[in-house]
Amino acid sequence: MRRNTTPTSNKMKKEILKVQEIEIAILKQGSEDFICLTDMVRNLDGDQLIKNWLRNKNTLEFLGAWEKLYNPSFNLVEFDLIKNEAGTNRFLMSVKQWVIRTGGIGMVSKTGRHGSGTYAHKDIAFEFGMWISPEFKLLLIKEYQLLKSKEVESTHLEWTIRRLISKVNYVIHTDSIKNFRIPELELSKVQELYIYAEEADILNLALFGKTAKQWREENLEEAKKGRNIRDFADIHQLIVLANLETHNAL
Repeated sequence: MRRNTTPTSNKMKKEILKVQEIEIAILKQGSEDFICLTDMVRNLDGDQLIKNWLRNKNTLEFLGAWEKLYNPSFNLVEFDLIKNEAGTNRFLMSVKQWVIRTGGIGMVSKTGRHGSGTYAHKDIAFEFGMWISPEFKLLLIKEYQLLKSKEVESTHLEWTIRRLISKVNYVIHTDSIKNFRIPELELSKVQELYIYAEEADILNLALFGKTAKQWREENLEEAKKGRNIRDFADIHQLIVLANLETHNAL
């Protein structure tokens, strides 16, 4: 199955890699990372080196293989025409021409506050790194992997903090139900569970605007994985939830 890597959001987060004292920008488009080729060759021949790389037949074959794998809208007919043109003295190719002619999504030209230049999907950027030198490519991959490992560590830490916050007053809340609400009612064990769920949903409605059941019906796949509405709350919401649990316990 092809995986379409077309950006799903216009919001882009900028990160920086440093390779051989060169700062290289990364823009996240949707869930994909695009690395700035222009930054990679800023101390060399700049955009001319990118154009020379695009004229190379091996480069075009690699780009075509990548697009066929990830881009269902890739224009194969136009790609074959480009391949036939490649190798002649008159053949020229730019990122803009490539995108217009083939509908390619692996490279983009950017202007504006996020950083101007030619950006390529990380797979393509690594391949371009080899055009500069094998050492540069290896260092680029190493620095990228280091950056991603730090992101994973940060995400794990945030998840841990979120879970701790979500549990801060949970026991106080449930103990209050157990000690004060349940004794007032003559209920079976199954019916007691509904009381806990009812109290939890009072807070869910106040904070999220929906009950746990409504969330599950809207997010069937996540619910099948055992996740609930509170698993997707941000830290601010969890802090508010902890306070609501305290107030409700009182």
